[in-house]
Amino acid sequence: MDENAKTIRILCPKLVLSKTGIQWLIGSPFFTPLTVVSTLRCIHSDSSSPDYDTESDDLRTLLPKGFNVIGALIIKNSDLEKKNAGEAIDAARRLRKLLSGEAELRNTVTIGAVADSVTGDVQFFVSRSEKPADIETVDFVLYDDNPEKYVWERGCLIRCELPITLPFYYPVNNTSEAEKMYLHATEAVIAKFKDPQIVYMAETLTQASTESPQPVILRGKDLDFHMVLSDIKLVGEAAQDSDTTALSCAHFCSKSKSSTTVLSAENADTIQVSVLLNRSEKSPKSTVPIAKYCPASQEARLLIVDFKLQVLCYATKSLPLMYAISKLVFPGLVDQLNSLKKAILPNLFTQHPQLYPYHFSPPGVLHPVTVIYELSYGETELKQVDVRKSLHLRMGLPFDRPLLRIANALDLSTTKDGSRNNSSRKGSPLLKDVHFGIPSSGVSGGVVSLVQGSYEYYHYLQDGFDDSGWGCAYRSLQTIVSWFKLQHYTSIDVPSHREIQQSLVEIGDKDPSFIGSREWIGAIELSFVLDKLLGVSCKVLNVRSGAELPEKCRELALHFESQGTPIMIGGGVLAYTLLGIDYNEASGDCAFLILDPHYTGNDEHKKIVNGGWCGWKKAVDSKGRNFFLHDKFYNLLLPQRPDMV
Repeated sequence: MDENAKTIRILCPKLVLSKTGIQWLIGSPFFTPLTVVSTLRCIHSDSSSPDYDTESDDLRTLLPKGFNVIGALIIKNSDLEKKNAGEAIDAARRLRKLLSGEAELRNTVTIGAVADSVTGDVQFFVSRSEKPADIETVDFVLYDDNPEKYVWERGCLIRCELPITLPFYYPVNNTSEAEKMYLHATEAVIAKFKDPQIVYMAETLTQASTESPQPVILRGKDLDFHMVLSDIKLVGEAAQDSDTTALSCAHFCSKSKSSTTVLSAENADTIQVSVLLNRSEKSPKSTVPIAKYCPASQEARLLIVDFKLQVLCYATKSLPLMYAISKLVFPGLVDQLNSLKKAILPNLFTQHPQLYPYHFSPPGVLHPVTVIYELSYGETELKQVDVRKSLHLRMGLPFDRPLLRIANALDLSTTKDGSRNNSSRKGSPLLKDVHFGIPSSGVSGGVVSLVQGSYEYYHYLQDGFDDSGWGCAYRSLQTIVSWFKLQHYTSIDVPSHREIQQSLVEIGDKDPSFIGSREWIGAIELSFVLDKLLGVSCKVLNVRSGAELPEKCRELALHFESQGTPIMIGGGVLAYTLLGIDYNEASGDCAFLILDPHYTGNDEHKKIVNGGWCGWKKAVDSKGRNFFLHDKFYNLLLPQRPDMV
């Protein structure tokens, strides 16, 4: 084995280790050999080994084509010997054989890693075969400093959406025969994907119309469905447009990107592939239409099954388009159709489950993943929650935030100018994360604790609504709700002043005359609204004067580190939004990061920061002045992050 084959490149931020068990190491045929892009935990196993059939079914759905299992990491208490590496290599090869077939294992190097569950130390081994004698120790392990660049500068996404309506007749008195006919009908659909007359039309999703290349047509008769992916010769970007079989995926990708573009799945070049069945070609024989009557030998009934396929694949930009379709899109469609077919079969004669695939790009996972959700269930119902919990467990995601809800799904649709759709209010979009780039607090040796995640800045006079002098707490509440919305804890719109008042009337806190009034609200009313609209509980801190606020710094820092939600501070008729604190526990010096809803100007970030409408306010400044008044009573509303997935 050459020296290059004994160097492991790690792209994932870290290897997520559990106490015991197996982690599948994920790579790509388009990366240099032995490059680990992510790890996925084995969650189906008995006392001795993984349940390979169930694991392969799960990963076949979860992993986009273009990523595969290249090894396994086995976690032991202390023993890092080769025999454990052999166990990991054997497990990875068995799983990959189920996922990709015997041909893809030919001349493939498999990684076997052994981790100490106590120290976290990991030892890597590699092997080209299942023979224990062929296992070799890895010489070097490289951790990439910019893994997003490695993945997304060289690669693109390919998306194929295909709704299928499958009608078939079955004998009423023979359900087992009906199931066979259903399976046969789906196999016939799969055969159509390779029909010589099938048409695959590829077009770009990510460029403006003036720059977009024309769609390209490839027919089934032009495609090679038998070539092994590792044997395909990559091509450059200079292939001529006239030869569609020589075009690479780069033909549909942006030639240059802005330096400010974030490299990620959300911003990746995306190729849209549509599937069409061409029946308009000239027939070699001239015939007249023929109607054939075939009477059924027994009573039959029509059954219609609907499938909604949406496949996402990853390819290097230098992969020929024809192979991107035959070796990525086609097997992706087949695997997803088989998954849906299997899920529908138990309910074939009853109400069919509403199954729909969604694609996600969870934080810390470099590649997208695909999940099929049953829309018959609400997202908060126990069955859906359990599905998401198992996915969080597999990918090592935290269990206290929703990362795989439908609202988190990748939006790969585009507007006419080629930009991805972004949610915004009516009119111009609101400013987000205004505190980015502000000057430091001036606290020497302090520890900064900040809001976690994005929020929108709501302030006086927005949307032409005059709430100057009374609406500051309403605006602070809107900013807090926007945080929950942007973190996907809710899909409701940020409520207007009237909707906030309506909520308080509906729970009996206010009289009907309150709706449409200009009355102030405080921390208690905000907690009522958050509970009613979002189901969010709140903690309220009472401070007798501004002089006592620094005494709450330790508790506020813990809030930002554990909950991460914005805080509303109310005192008298004034309300502010607290986004963080800078606190030196030894000296007691502290500063509060205030987002001021009393601002009445245009949404210009520079103007807001320079005017002090978002910035650090010291409890006592250098001139002895206090931002929070000594003689004023303050309430602090600390919204709690729901424990949910």
